[in-house]
Amino acid sequence: MAASSIAAEHRFVVGVDGSEPSKAALRWAARLAEATGGTIEAVTAWQMPVTFGWAYVPDYHPDQDATKILAEAVEAVFGANRPAGMRLSVDEGNPAKVLLEHSAGAQMLIVGSRGHGGFVGLLLGSVSANCAEHATCPVLVIHGTTEVGNP
Repeated sequence: MAASSIAAEHRFVVGVDGSEPSKAALRWAARLAEATGGTIEAVTAWQMPVTFGWAYVPDYHPDQDATKILAEAVEAVFGANRPAGMRLSVDEGNPAKVLLEHSAGAQMLIVGSRGHGGFVGLLLGSVSANCAEHATCPVLVIHGTTEVGNP
């Protein structure tokens, strides 16, 4: 089988929100992609906050903030050694829905168990639980920030 067809079959989608568990998910994806000759698609989603009424905030750009969060997380994890073929995606929408859409046809979806926000102490966050329940590919949920290969 040609290397290009192997890489296409082994696409690992990673949910990134800038949290330490999402950075650990990037590290796991890099290890899996390296082992399979696959590629990584790092995905960040953003939504306009739901508020009562409307207010104009001239310097509020959630799309730019999301792009910055994704770039900073990838830089923190990989620095100048970004995996070959890595793709970064920033989409507007519910994070779980965006990740599920991106993971269609993927080898695996990798998410941190807890992102920013939520209740500390819960086993899964709402995004990781939703992905685990509804994905059409295997889902790897990373608990904590344990490095790849360390128990």
